[in-house]
Amino acid sequence: MTDHKEPQDSQNKATESPVTTRRGVRSFVLRQGRMTEGQKKAFERSWPKYGLTREDGMIDPREVFGRDNMLNLEIGFGMGRSLAEMAEAAPEQDFIGVEVHQPGVGALLKEIEDRGLENVRIYSIDANDVIDLCLPDACLDRVMVFFPDPWHKKKHHKRRLVQHEFVQRVRHKLRVGGILHLATDWENYAEHMLEVMNESEGFANTQESGSYSPRPDDRPITKFEKRGETLGHGVWDLLFYRTN
Repeated sequence: MTDHKEPQDSQNKATESPVTTRRGVRSFVLRQGRMTEGQKKAFERSWPKYGLTREDGMIDPREVFGRDNMLNLEIGFGMGRSLAEMAEAAPEQDFIGVEVHQPGVGALLKEIEDRGLENVRIYSIDANDVIDLCLPDACLDRVMVFFPDPWHKKKHHKRRLVQHEFVQRVRHKLRVGGILHLATDWENYAEHMLEVMNESEGFANTQESGSYSPRPDDRPITKFEKRGETLGHGVWDLLFYRTN
């Protein structure tokens, strides 16, 4: 496996090891986007403080954040705006974001600087490695996967992140009672997610109806989502909690 590297030397610290150690099917494709100058400068200034790496090994969140508060994990934060908004709105909570695309990491670091956030940390590696190698069991209060790649062609459905095996590994990182919050604007993926979650051991739907949830107030509406609503696209939220 070749290392994923950006040409800029300033980014090598975050990318000098492989983006994933897992073999087989991936849920993501590494796009070759370049950071803007603003993102690169934010990266250079702030990655040493807010960045976490696989080489750090299994973390103790209390040491990372210097306190023992509600801990959230967002997998695939894109350009980071929603994560920054959530962190700013809930300074009493802590947030770990995971994103493999470097421009998104740079964009979130710029948001962190602009908003003066102290309650965010970032991994720029495969979320599977974060789950398997970096987070202790039962350390998370909430895991969020918002608008993951739907891999809409049937032959690509195996690439979808939300699968039984993935959900079970996430379960062990959640405390009992902790929430797994999924959201998608692709109806077929929503149906797939609901089927997977309904069949997942150790999870129960927060909705008595056993179906989708209303969007919680603390999940920001993205520009992408607003655009979709204008075009008449639906959005489906699923909130399940760990029972054992």
